[in-house]
Amino acid sequence: MADPRGFLKVRDRELPPNRPVEVRLRDWKDVHAHLEQGQPFLKEQAGRCMDCGIPFCHNGCPLGNLIPEWNDLVWRGQWGDAIDRLHATNNFPEFTGRICPAPCESSCVLGINQPAVTIKNVEVSIIDEAFDRGLVTPHVPQRLTGHTVAVVGSGPAGLAAAQQLTRAGHTVAVYERDDAVGGLLRYGVPDFKLEKIHIDRRLEQMSAEGTRFRPGVEVGRDVTWAQLQARYDAIVIATGATVPRELQVPGNELGGVHPAMEYLFQANAVAAGKPVENQISAEGRHVIIIGGGDTGSDCLGTALRQGAASVTTLAIGKKPPTDRPDHQPWPTDPITFEVSSSHEEGGERAYLASTVEFVGTERVERLRLATTEYLSDGRRVPTPGTERDIPADLVLVAMGFTGPETTPLTDQLGIELTRRGLVARGEDFGTTVPGVFVAGDAGRGQSLVVWAIAEGRAAAAAVDTYLSGATELPSPVTASTVALRP
Repeated sequence: MADPRGFLKVRDRELPPNRPVEVRLRDWKDVHAHLEQGQPFLKEQAGRCMDCGIPFCHNGCPLGNLIPEWNDLVWRGQWGDAIDRLHATNNFPEFTGRICPAPCESSCVLGINQPAVTIKNVEVSIIDEAFDRGLVTPHVPQRLTGHTVAVVGSGPAGLAAAQQLTRAGHTVAVYERDDAVGGLLRYGVPDFKLEKIHIDRRLEQMSAEGTRFRPGVEVGRDVTWAQLQARYDAIVIATGATVPRELQVPGNELGGVHPAMEYLFQANAVAAGKPVENQISAEGRHVIIIGGGDTGSDCLGTALRQGAASVTTLAIGKKPPTDRPDHQPWPTDPITFEVSSSHEEGGERAYLASTVEFVGTERVERLRLATTEYLSDGRRVPTPGTERDIPADLVLVAMGFTGPETTPLTDQLGIELTRRGLVARGEDFGTTVPGVFVAGDAGRGQSLVVWAIAEGRAAAAAVDTYLSGATELPSPVTASTVALRP
């Protein structure tokens, strides 16, 4: 283990500082200052890990990351061994170390009576050091099986499945309908949370290993699912859950009311230097964000960088508690009040705010809201008589996603769906069509990046078994595993 008395000698949780707000609002770069390997408190924080007899951080991480092991190796300065242990369970720690909410830290045993170990920060430090030191190299398969696999969708689930299957010796092609590979990692997550260099250098490794990428090809339109089925021995559906949840109130058809991801997609494309006609911009506007999750936070940071006149985030529910509530005991992942880097930068947050109506003529001008009332059956409704209007000339609906786009799948492949509109699957991630598998949000529903990677790895093991009769690929989860935060 790391320092046996580390958690007694260093009781404070310490993270690297963020760049100053007035500086980072002027660009789209990562808000976090880089934690240099030589800074002493990284070793101290890794040394706080107790190497528990039962490491409950594994309970919080669906990937089963070997957290105590690589904490010990960081404390000892053995970076090569640390990245080997990290990559043993996680294909893309540069993604999870930046955008995962870290349920592993909520399960940290030290967190029972002290601040948890800075697991997420140690993780991202390992992978950054590994890239800087040239320790991330291609793993080219020793032999090819002769089998071919199409992976449709290039988000974290699709990329994880593709890398695992390529390393198993299969010939893998990844299809992406956008003009660049990465899925929502590319166009859904702003650069100030995930700079795209982290995607690009991982794709270089995957290309060198033999994975082939087909950006700008929409399966179902440019090539049919039936054609794909005829061309490949197996298919992995990893298209994500991209259908936004709509807010059914009067005036939602007015101009200026947009799904959050439509707004973020355009902003990320412009940040990448790509032209976007009639871009949705927050410049000079009173922006209302409906939804207090990660997507809403991304919209907030983006709107502030575009020069919004004001930004207000509305949440229909109560303000979460600062500390872990009694009904969400350790080691569960609690819902608590969080202040993201975007919240540090500005804007206002309102709770118990129910949207009643969007008001305007052709374009939204005001938003009418009311105080939320909790009914005995658990429903949340506007309280009569509490209505009030606030200025709003750009409204971003960040209420999550209902599921995948399924029409081409059902029409062209005859795929069966669940009652929730997700792609139906068995324990082995297989759909109702032989040779067709599904991983990530398309079969699971909206979830976390760490679950997407875990499902991609598990689906790859199932595909390898289907093609080869057996597999040596790890399978960290089953298709029926319940997410910590659905």
